[in-house]
Order: sequence, then C-alpha cells, then structure tokens
Amino acid sequence: MLSNVKMHGRLLIGLTLLLPFLMQCASTASTPAENRTETESAAITVEEMAPEGAEPPPDYEDQQWADIIAEARGQTVNWYMWGGQDNINNWINGFVADTLKAEYDITLNQVPLVDTVEAVNKVLGEVEAGVDADGSVDMIWINGENFHTLRQADLLYGPFSQFLPNSTYVNWDDPSVNTDLGFPVDYYESPWGKARMVIAYDTAKLAEPPTTIDSLVEWVKANPGKFTYPAPPDFTGTAFITHFCYQATGGHEQFTLEFDAQRFEEQFPACWDILNEIEPFLWREGQTYPESHARQQNLFANGEVYFDMAFNPAEASSMVSAGRFPETTRTFVFDSGTLANTHYVAIPVNSPHKAAAMVLANFLLSPEAQFSKADVENWGDFAAIEVARLPEEWQAQFDALPVGVATLPNEILDENRLPELPATWRIPMEKGWEENVLKQ
Repeated sequence: MLSNVKMHGRLLIGLTLLLPFLMQCASTASTPAENRTETESAAITVEEMAPEGAEPPPDYEDQQWADIIAEARGQTVNWYMWGGQDNINNWINGFVADTLKAEYDITLNQVPLVDTVEAVNKVLGEVEAGVDADGSVDMIWINGENFHTLRQADLLYGPFSQFLPNSTYVNWDDPSVNTDLGFPVDYYESPWGKARMVIAYDTAKLAEPPTTIDSLVEWVKANPGKFTYPAPPDFTGTAFITHFCYQATGGHEQFTLEFDAQRFEEQFPACWDILNEIEPFLWREGQTYPESHARQQNLFANGEVYFDMAFNPAEASSMVSAGRFPETTRTFVFDSGTLANTHYVAIPVNSPHKAAAMVLANFLLSPEAQFSKADVENWGDFAAIEVARLPEEWQAQFDALPVGVATLPNEILDENRLPELPATWRIPMEKGWEENVLKQ
C-alpha cells in the first residue's frame, strides 16, 4: 500500500574445567549440523578465544569467552531488525537460527520491524519506565542515526565487540568500520556486513543508463513517470538524495561530525532546487513517493518505473535469481562516486540476554556465516570481515563465489567510494527534504 506522503547467519564444543578455550567447527554451507560430513567440519576448525589483549565487556571482567558461551546456552535472543526483505528474513530464520540452536542451544527470535526507530523507542520507553535489566530487546540491527541516538543517551551495552573471537577478522582501522555516520563506534557495535549503493535498470528498456547526476536529471525530465525514489527517512531514499546533495553543495568533505547550521542553510537550498526540478516528472507526478525500499522494488519489478536502488550491490542479482526482476536487469554507480557503509548490530543496556546476543554477534562474523551471507542465492551481502585475514581455504571459497549477473565487479564498487553524511547532518537533511521538497 502506498503512502500519499504529499498529503502527510557442526560446532563441536567441549567445555571442561581443564580447557581454557573451545573448538568451533563451522560448516561451509547451510547444512544442518547433524548432516555435515567429517571433512566439512574438520576443514574449518578454529579456536574460539577472545582476541589477545581484548578487555572483557562490562559484568564479564576476569571471565573467558567460554564463560559467555556457557551462560548463553538455553537463552532466547530477541533480535529486533528491519524485516522488509524475504531473502534476508529466510536466511536469518533458517541458516542463522538453525545453526545458533544446533551449536549453542540459543533460540533466535527475530522481531521484524518496518523502521529501526521502533526498537529505539521501545528501549527508550522501557528505560524511562524503570525497566533497567529485563528489557524486550536483546539485539538491534541498527543504523547510524539510531546508534547515535542510543549512544548519546548511554543506552547501549558495551564496549563488547572487541572481545568477540571473530572480531580478529575485522579491519578496525578502516574508517568505514570504526565510525558509523561519522560517530565513533568504540566497540559498542559489531559489524556484520558492508554495502555500496547501486542503481538497477533494465537493459531491455534502457541500453545505456545515465551515470551522472546531471544526465539522470535530464533522463527523468525526458521520461515522465518512469522514475522515483523512496521517501526519506527511508534509509535507501535518504542515501539516494545524499548523492544529489553532495553534488549540489560542493562535495562531502565539508560535512564534519559537528553540525554547522549556517552552512546547512546556505548550502542545502541548491539540493532542494534540483530535487524539486525533477519532482513533477516523477512517478505519479511526484504527488506520492514509495514509502519504503520494498515498495520501490515492487514498482521496478512491475515495470512501473525503470530504476531501483539498493545499498546491497548483489541485491539485483538475488532478485533476478528469485525471478522477481527481469533477467536483463543490470546495475550502475554514478561516475562521481557511490555511498559506502558498514551495517552493525548493537545490544541495548537493558537486554536480559547479553551473553546470547554476544554469541550471535560473534557467529555473524564467523567465516561460515559471512560466506553464507555473501552467496547471492542466500542474500549476496558484502562481507564485514577482511577475507584476506581468513585461512587460505576460506579465501578460496570466497573467491569462488559467483557474483551474480547484475553485480558490478569489486574494483568498480571500490572506486570513488563516498562516505555517508554524518548523523548530525543527516537528520536535518531528512527534515529539510520534507519541508522543502515534499510539502512544496
């Protein structure tokens, strides 16, 4: 339904008093633990110990990772996360939930959300009501704005991610990992995927896509009704208009973490101008916008609009594989660059099952989970870990993964990466779009 917004991822674990660590055997595919071959299990055995020198998280001082696993057994972890895409939900409730139960006796309960702010408001409301230790939310698939909100309010548990054994595979020196929308992560989040924004199109309808902002503007005006974008604050819609605003305001370098109200007032009208310029030529004459990324996908799949956009470069390939997008679907990025980001999970301060949440976060960083997630037949999400840090056997498996017919080569995606707008600027931009584009 449209909103007329114009009118408003077999571990064999032996725990004994004599063992300071546990051995994890992870499968190379989503095969249930009891059905895996000895070769599959033996090939990827790793020691599960916290990284050398890592400080234990709060309330686990002087404990080992094995103690956290032991505490987590039998717990249920309530994972609040955006639930708008079937292949992601299927992977979470299939591969991740099944493996977590088989290996750790942890029950995964996915709580699907339309918007992550629902989880944020629940945490805020519970803490305000005095629910300090027995909250509803154990983990959130969180975005930068909401991370900033909860971190500023001191409502996130941590630091914890530095203690996860599989965090050794993460390049914490990468600015796109150690900051989230310009705000320091400080190990209060754990990464589990990376992204680049791409735009999908159908070669059967458009032989050569417009790869600059200016040429896209001209194409939209010459092809009325065949283009639109999700309405901010939808994450994809906000990311899309950020490309326009970077160009119109003179580039991303000027937008530091500290917000400058005067610069915003001086620079951003140029962005509103270009978005207003194309609005009458949008789908339904810009009188309504898709309220979500999922709705945008449907419009493209149905041929109502000629472009889709996504932060997952392999999403279009997954959609083609699932039969939802035409086989002639391909993707492109703007010549001026494309937004790149990392997505994370975080644990609220009042989570009653922090041990289970940490075990889940650690599993999501495992070679097993990252490999399964990267498969376009499952999801196609970019790995959050640095594959070069993995054993050679795993590197070979990642190298052999098919990229999908509509997925751009990594060298193209890694070229001209653009940082996301810091959270301190992003929220004003979303409000500015509403006031100066949507309501005009």
